[in-house]
Amino acid sequence: MSNLIKKKVLVPAIAISFLIVGSSFKSDFFEIAKQIEIFTTLFKELNMNYVDDTNPAELMDTAIKNMLDDLDPYTKFLNEQDVEEYKMNNAGEYSGIGALVRSYKDKLLIVEPHQGYPADKAGLKAGDEVIKIGDIAVSDFDDNASELLKGANNTSIKITYKRQGETKTTTITRASVEVDAVPFHRMVDEKTGYIVLSKFNAKASGQTKEALNDLKGKGAEKIILDLRGNPGGLLSEAINVTNLFVPKGELIVTTKSKVKKFNQEYKTRNRPVDTEIPLVVLVDGSSASASEIVSGSLQDLDRAVVMGARSFGKGLVQRPLKLTYGTQLKVTISRYYTPSGRCIQSLDYWNRDKDGNAKRTTNFKDFTTRNGRKVQDGGGVLPDLEVESVKANELTNALLSNNVIFDYATDYYYGNHLQHIADFTFSDQDFQDFAQFVSQSDFSFETKTEKALKSALLNKDDVIFDEAVKNDLKTLLSDIEKSKLAALQTFRKEIQSKLKGEIIKRYFYREGLYEYYLKNDEAILSATSLLKDDVQYRGILK
Repeated sequence: MSNLIKKKVLVPAIAISFLIVGSSFKSDFFEIAKQIEIFTTLFKELNMNYVDDTNPAELMDTAIKNMLDDLDPYTKFLNEQDVEEYKMNNAGEYSGIGALVRSYKDKLLIVEPHQGYPADKAGLKAGDEVIKIGDIAVSDFDDNASELLKGANNTSIKITYKRQGETKTTTITRASVEVDAVPFHRMVDEKTGYIVLSKFNAKASGQTKEALNDLKGKGAEKIILDLRGNPGGLLSEAINVTNLFVPKGELIVTTKSKVKKFNQEYKTRNRPVDTEIPLVVLVDGSSASASEIVSGSLQDLDRAVVMGARSFGKGLVQRPLKLTYGTQLKVTISRYYTPSGRCIQSLDYWNRDKDGNAKRTTNFKDFTTRNGRKVQDGGGVLPDLEVESVKANELTNALLSNNVIFDYATDYYYGNHLQHIADFTFSDQDFQDFAQFVSQSDFSFETKTEKALKSALLNKDDVIFDEAVKNDLKTLLSDIEKSKLAALQTFRKEIQSKLKGEIIKRYFYREGLYEYYLKNDEAILSATSLLKDDVQYRGILK
């Protein structure tokens, strides 16, 4: 048998293993076996008879990913490279250039170089576009080119990049990169400590405990735990972080699944650090998964006041299952429930709309905290106190996802000299400059109202509207388009908060941003103020 045929036979074996593992050996095993046989036969005949040469591995990868796309975005096939990256993310260390990088079709964008690490030492800045790594042009590389930046410690790589239209080169010597779960902790005032917990890797609970004890040693009698922007991570670390503030033996999470062995109750197992210290937890729309376990459970147990904006709403638990040839299936195995019994999953991936988008939960159910306060399921963790500047909206999200705020910050950095963080101000004129930047960019986004109106206009089968009504709809669409720039003023507080954060990072890195937050961030100032008013704080938790 030729090597080519061997390769074609081996790859379907991965699919067979994958499908059987995912089946849980249900009673419909015959139907599963039937579909596997059909798929294997199809795959073999396709590869042997197709008019052009095929790449069996690529075909299989496409087939698997398209199959999983019909489920939820967290159930993923991990090849050997993905498995190693998954392990590194959880471990909190890797070898590379030490920068947050975003991959595009023809370039890599440096989003944030970490202070003191190789990319920073080599002079790379946020906004730099990497176009060549060594002798390989990023645009010619089929896979994610950011993988080329990783490598063994002390190995060097030449980088070609564009900055403000000018092509430059530099050489980066890779090094070990520590990914701290707690990148910053500091006293806000003489009695209030502030801890940033940015991710739930294997270091999360240990570093949070160290920060908590350090702050208490400096006189902290109240704590602010900032989970904003924390996407989650390890379930065990979420429980251990919660355990720092609640007694041993407290139920934190219950997981429910169709597979009995995944139905579990997770209780705290360690001695806490402090079960009485007043605590405020900050969340926003990017606080997800493990962040919601911590904030949701502390809220349910009336152990902390939650402030900020409604969290993301990810109540699904994943587990990696080993397959053949070093691959894995990261599969959603269960839903998790906080101590009050609520699941905060926001999107229903199993009941989609006509466009294939997951439906957002709108029918919330009421639950009660330990003290009898009302909380709800289905839409993330709703804070006890909301903070206006932390709230998300469609326009701000579009400006962020389309890199408009990022690109403006890049231009601002190269157009303004700033030596001390205390000198930073963002004036009315600066915001008007931003509005002008938006109007001159190719930024555009479509609101739900626009989509509905355009659908009505383009539906040829719809005979309800006469020409006069259609013209009115077109006028309305035109007015909506004009009003988008005006919306920049409506949501100025939220947009300006994102702008300031992105700009400050350019000059003073992530740590400088946290320093700025201590004196200027609305959520931290509101939390500090609340913790000074013991009557109000206790009143919220009653």
